[in-house]
Amino acid sequence: MIRLRLFGRCRIYHDPVSPVLRAPAQVGWEAWFRRIDLMTPQKLKGEELLSRTRGWWTVEPAEVADVVKKHGRLVVGDEGELMVEFPDEEGAQHLAAALTERFGNQVFIAP
Repeated sequence: MIRLRLFGRCRIYHDPVSPVLRAPAQVGWEAWFRRIDLMTPQKLKGEELLSRTRGWWTVEPAEVADVVKKHGRLVVGDEGELMVEFPDEEGAQHLAAALTERFGNQVFIAP
């Protein structure tokens, strides 16, 4: 398996940026008539983390996800980074070409 990070151009500064999950999302509960002190941490999946780039990247994350799914799998790395997982080097090359064809220099993969 090969894993490469997925980067997009920042809408404001136009430099390459990638989301990083710093801590698990925490889901809490509220009730009408009682207090619930339960918080359940949940890790985001790759596509959920990609969706958080909406407004940060110059392209729509749903369009990026459609292209990525044809060539690899969106995952969250051990350090919380957004990555694409490939079975072999050929998949990575095909995705790099597809991203360039569809988005120009706005979205790319890198180690």
